[in-house]
Amino acid sequence: MPALEKALNHSQKIGIDECEITSVKKNIITVRITDSEIVEIKENFGKDFGIRLIHKKKIASIQTTNELEIEKSIDNGLRELTNLKSREFWGGLSYKNNHRKLERTFDKQLEQISDSQVIDIAQNMIDSSDSNKVDTITGSLNIILENFELQNSNGLHHQEKATYISGIINAESEHGETSVSGIGYDCGRTLANFDTEQIGNDAKVMCIESINPQKIDSGTYSIIFEPYSVGELLAFVVASNFNFKIFSEKKSCFSNDFEKKIAVKEFSLVDDPHVPDGIGTKSIDDEGVETKKNNLIEKGVFKNTFSNLFDSYKEGCKSTGNGLRIGSPLGRSSEPIPISAPHNLKINSGNSSQEEMIKNTKHGLLVGRLWYTYAINPIKGDFSCTARSGIRIIEDGKIKGPGKSVRIIHNLPIMLKNISEIGNNTRNVIQWASLPSIVPSIKVENISVNSI
Repeated sequence: MPALEKALNHSQKIGIDECEITSVKKNIITVRITDSEIVEIKENFGKDFGIRLIHKKKIASIQTTNELEIEKSIDNGLRELTNLKSREFWGGLSYKNNHRKLERTFDKQLEQISDSQVIDIAQNMIDSSDSNKVDTITGSLNIILENFELQNSNGLHHQEKATYISGIINAESEHGETSVSGIGYDCGRTLANFDTEQIGNDAKVMCIESINPQKIDSGTYSIIFEPYSVGELLAFVVASNFNFKIFSEKKSCFSNDFEKKIAVKEFSLVDDPHVPDGIGTKSIDDEGVETKKNNLIEKGVFKNTFSNLFDSYKEGCKSTGNGLRIGSPLGRSSEPIPISAPHNLKINSGNSSQEEMIKNTKHGLLVGRLWYTYAINPIKGDFSCTARSGIRIIEDGKIKGPGKSVRIIHNLPIMLKNISEIGNNTRNVIQWASLPSIVPSIKVENISVNSI
């Protein structure tokens, strides 16, 4: 008898009201690049189990890697339930439902990839970032095959195979007065749409164009955030404000703005779990709830939040299908208790090319990447971030040259209302252990920066 079915039968035998068990089996290939060469290739195999028990409205969680100890773990969990508080609002685990098959979430090529192919991909990333002005190349490549299985005592049983691939290159140069760097990246679910040459070339170009940066005077600028930096802002500043729990607890900077205009009408933010090749694309969430496209901001108006079962039940609402067990470096995990999180945060593409955005900028900065991005005062929407590399100074519609590091301390509600252009250069973006996004470049007016 399969382990999950055996665990459910045991939970019913000992009288537990509800049981949910998750199994995640992963094969992770990781290539590490240091000093411009491949220094390590490793392959890890793992299988983990997560169990959620609900009895008399009390909820316990268990996680184990030992398949033979699952029944014993459930017995221990039942004993622990006696010491826990009842969650009277709990409305039950998911039931079996229909879900549609999505495109480009599993790739046979990635499942069957050979060691030589993996080496070729990583080497191509290195070769395409090589230049006589680039001194050191570092980075990584991750290829993941995942088998996810979810079963509960309400009859739900879902199995899904998924593949993921992500690569990042950091090119560094000592050819100028100070060391500078550039980043290149790509990620997705299929090998055919993974562009190794773009990864290396983007890193090389950003690095070379950052050599001998000029000091940027503190002041107010128009800033064009390129996709990687937009993804950073979405993951660490924007997303939490649309978490239903944070919103309902009045801890979002938009808690009092539901159905109100919070951004320019050209700006729409969507959680889209059905995008082909999206890192977070899935037909059901990690609790078995059917996923649906969710318009968080629609033409500038705050329309929706995202939530899991627990947080939704607590407020007498339905889950939006955003119960996630986020894994590292990509995919799912066997965490027993899912969190509320978006699948793929997507900013609808605009009409402007990045070149046109630059031409339309009189006094500004082009920012390729951000560091140390975090909320200072989440309730007000204040945040801080640092642009340390990949900065270009724009004067009268032209790139004047590279810029030195600056710190940006700004406010999210103000920023969203000062977006002047949205690019048509949409990219898949994910920072390490963060939220996936699908975003273009965005130009924002009247941002104060401070020289470092």
